[in-house]
Amino acid sequence: MELLDHLRRKFAYDAWANREVLAGLSATARPLARSLQLLAHILSAERLWLERLRQQPQSLPVWLELSLDECEAQIAELDELWREYLAQLSPAGLSENVAYKNSKGESWTSSVEDVLTHVLLHSAYHRGQIASLIRASGEQPAYTDFIHAARQGLIE
Repeated sequence: MELLDHLRRKFAYDAWANREVLAGLSATARPLARSLQLLAHILSAERLWLERLRQQPQSLPVWLELSLDECEAQIAELDELWREYLAQLSPAGLSENVAYKNSKGESWTSSVEDVLTHVLLHSAYHRGQIASLIRASGEQPAYTDFIHAARQGLIE
């Protein structure tokens, strides 16, 4: 499997995992505010990085408040936007550099591949935080392990 196909599959997993977290939060008696805040952050960061890759202005703050319904809409939209972006990306495009400013206003340049890898790992990190918070509250967190999704045929 070539790297670009690998990344496309990992982004399909990412969207599935975000939907699973949302479903888990929706099923709790009262979603923890911090868990919802972390999910909103995952989504705003995914959008921010896509906008950086596309050299578009930042449309959302890095930390924002979203309802469960707003998270659902963001997940669906981001899934489609990432699919579109990755569909038009060539293997050679992975090594291209993108210049951007971080949230502190510092200028940086990173390869497209590094940005894509960061998006996936950043989201997984925060989903792990959400799982820890849910478990600490006495509830069962969403099961978002990649291997589970792969074994069950839940991702392409």
